[in-house]
Amino acid sequence: MNGLQAHVKIGGGYDILIASGLISKAGQLLKNMYAGRTCAVITDTNVEKLYLSSLLSSLESAGIRAHAYAFQAGESSKNMDTLSDILEFMAKIPLTRTDFAIALGGGVTGDMTGFASGCYMRGIDFVQIPTTYLAAVDSSVGGKTAVNLKSGKNLAGLFYQPKMVLIDTDTLRTLSKEDYASGIAEAVKMGVITDKKLFSLFESGEAFHNEKEVIFLSVFAKAEIVDQDEREGSVRKLLNLGHTYGHAIEKLSDYTIPHGHAVAIGLAMAVRTACRMGDMEKETAEKIINVLKKYGLPTESPFAAEAMADASMNDKKRAGASLSIIVPKEIGKCEIRKIPAEEFIAYIRMGSEEI
Repeated sequence: MNGLQAHVKIGGGYDILIASGLISKAGQLLKNMYAGRTCAVITDTNVEKLYLSSLLSSLESAGIRAHAYAFQAGESSKNMDTLSDILEFMAKIPLTRTDFAIALGGGVTGDMTGFASGCYMRGIDFVQIPTTYLAAVDSSVGGKTAVNLKSGKNLAGLFYQPKMVLIDTDTLRTLSKEDYASGIAEAVKMGVITDKKLFSLFESGEAFHNEKEVIFLSVFAKAEIVDQDEREGSVRKLLNLGHTYGHAIEKLSDYTIPHGHAVAIGLAMAVRTACRMGDMEKETAEKIINVLKKYGLPTESPFAAEAMADASMNDKKRAGASLSIIVPKEIGKCEIRKIPAEEFIAYIRMGSEEI
C-alpha cells in the first residue's frame, strides 16, 4: 500500500491508514478483526451514491455481512431523531455486542455513527472511513462523537474511540470547492496550533500537491495531543482554536455556513484578538489571515458581536461562569486562557475589527 500511517494509543490503540483506493480494500483490511461478523454501514444520501456499493462489495468478499443505512445528507440531520433512527436500524438487523459499525462519510456521519456505536448495547466497535477533507484531517480521529441540540452544536455526545480509521484520498476528487476548503481550514488551524511545517505547506501553495502529507501531519499532531488528554481536560482544549467563535456563527446561520468556513472565520477572529491584546505580532496575524483568504475561505463574521456572545453561552467550552479561550501566540504555539464568560463579547469585538 503506497500510503502513510499514524497511530493513536488510547482506546486500546488504533491505526490511521492514509492511501488511495482504501474503500475498495476495506474488507481485506478489516478481515482479521471482523470476518464472520455483521456490520452496519452508516452513510448519507450523497455518499451513498458515490462509495457505498464499492464498500459493500469489499466487505462481503471478506466474509463480513453488511447492512447499509443512509440518512438525509446535511448538518440539519445531526440530531436526536436521526440518532434514534440509526439505533433502531442497528437493533433491527440485529447487531450483537460482537458486531460493529462503519461510518462512511463526513463529520456528521462520523459523529453520529460513533455516538450510536457507543450507546448501542452499551458499546460496540466502529470504524471511521471519512470521505471529506475536513473529516480526514480532523473529526475522524480522536473519538469525539455528538449530535446537535436546539440550544447548540454537539451538546450531546460521547468520547468513544474507533477501532481503525481508513482515509481514502481518492474521495477528495469528488468534493466541491466549498467542502475541500472546509478541510483546509481545519488543517491550517492545526498548523497554527502545533506545526510550522504543516502551515508552511499552505503558505507555499504546496498543500494541493501534498494532500497525503497534509492529512498525515494533521492527524499525527492530533493523535499526539489526544494521547495526552483524551477527554479534553487540558492540552486537548487547544484543538478548539477558533471554535467558540465558529460554533456561534454556525448556530446563528442555522448551520447554512459550513463548519470549516465557520472555523476559518473563528480562526481569523482569534488571530485579530490576539494581535490587539499583544499576544501575537501583527505580521504573523496577517500571514495567517492571508493564508485563509488564499484558499477562498471567509475571514469576517456576518453576525453582530452581541448575537455571537449570546449564541456562545451554551458552548461546551464554558465551565460555570468561565470560558476557555485558545489564544494563538505564534505559528505552532497557542495557549489556553480561562476568562469570565461575560468578557467573551470583548474578544469578539476585537476579533471583528481589522488589524
